[in-house]
Amino acid sequence: MRTWVNGELLNNPDAPAVAARDHGLTVGDGVFEVVKVVEGRPFALAPHLERLARSARGLGLPEPDLDAVRRGIAAVLEGEPLTLGRIRMTWTGGLAPLGSDRGHGPATLVVSAGEMDVWPDTTAVATVPWPRNERGALAGLKTTSYGENVRALAHVHDRGASEAIFANLQGHLCEGTGTNVFYVVDGELRTPTLDSGCLAGITRRLVLDWYGGVEVDGPIEVVAQHATEAFLASTTRDVQGIHRWDDRELSAPGPITTEVRKVWQERESELLGD
Repeated sequence: MRTWVNGELLNNPDAPAVAARDHGLTVGDGVFEVVKVVEGRPFALAPHLERLARSARGLGLPEPDLDAVRRGIAAVLEGEPLTLGRIRMTWTGGLAPLGSDRGHGPATLVVSAGEMDVWPDTTAVATVPWPRNERGALAGLKTTSYGENVRALAHVHDRGASEAIFANLQGHLCEGTGTNVFYVVDGELRTPTLDSGCLAGITRRLVLDWYGGVEVDGPIEVVAQHATEAFLASTTRDVQGIHRWDDRELSAPGPITTEVRKVWQERESELLGD
């Protein structure tokens, strides 16, 4: 793995590089993006950078210098032959007092790249008992405040699932810890609207643009009772069928999931590169 911090490529990517009082470390005051790398080229980089800036604005952080982010990406990819990998860009509030108030110094930018394993074609998911707050200050932002996701994943791993699924405060289907959710009812491909509190996933948007589907909010029980197939969509998983949701077995990959994956594979190369 290679890591670049505030303009400097580290000789040892595991060496200490961020101050103990960095606000991203102490209180999770930061935003981030993860970009897939295929044959050494980042996938859908532009929309990810746009979302990084949008998340920073939403959290009240200064907007990152996207040219600096691109320099960091070039630095970590140089000499790193990644057939399949990922780049993580993290932008934090920088040095601050030991509390919630921000400091007045510059923000911190960290860019790392490393290999990534291929996910299996299908997976199991489980619903967690804790709701997403679709009205919260962080709703729809990709922040580093991931404690809720860590707790949820540990909960479902004990149940043999690789992803945790959240409803929101209304009891509507929302999202996974790092994925958007699509499902099929009466032959119609559906996914929650952004009003549900889910992240505006890049893969989610591409599936809707390239294949189609309906954005609709409804009780999470609809999936359990009526969905004939479902899949997860994310930067690292692409389109991954769901073969078990809680205790219910689903067709996976079902016919529509198979069609979506085919379209994805045909068009993915369009967004490879800087």
